[in-house]
Amino acid sequence: MIKVLFVCMGNICRSPTAEGVFRAQLRKYRLEGRIEVDSAGTHGYHVGEAPDPRTQRAAAARGYDLSGFRARKVAPGDLEYFDLVLAMDKSNLEALKRMSPPQFANRIQLFMSYAKNFDDEEVPDPYYGLGHGFDLVIDMVEDASAGLIDDLQQRLESRAAAMFPDASLKVPAKSR
Repeated sequence: MIKVLFVCMGNICRSPTAEGVFRAQLRKYRLEGRIEVDSAGTHGYHVGEAPDPRTQRAAAARGYDLSGFRARKVAPGDLEYFDLVLAMDKSNLEALKRMSPPQFANRIQLFMSYAKNFDDEEVPDPYYGLGHGFDLVIDMVEDASAGLIDDLQQRLESRAAAMFPDASLKVPAKSR
């Protein structure tokens, strides 16, 4: 199992959006049992709260249900537990690196490094902006999620080949 954690500042806009979109992608490609996903914030401002109502509305308009998610703060054990810790922006990337033991620092990356169509390095925080920012976040997250799925499918295939070199085990093909 590969474990992925999405991280923004408060865990009420970008990272729960990434978690919800990515969970939908996992279902689409039948990878739910092979990849675990969660989200958290580098700050505890909103611990226990549901995602921002504007985030939920934008997500629901695209078929993503975020209503069951609750904000939490990154815990020290998360940086050891998760194989990939994907920050939404450079500020949160640096915060994660500061709290990470050196041996786990290579697990921390920018989420947008997986994007195929967006050149942006960061997912902008829509919290203080206008409503269209929440739609842009979903566009960016959908793009980076697709790239992340491709990368993780390759990792799963490589792991299967290493574990069973004589077998022809394959991760289920994409059903686009």
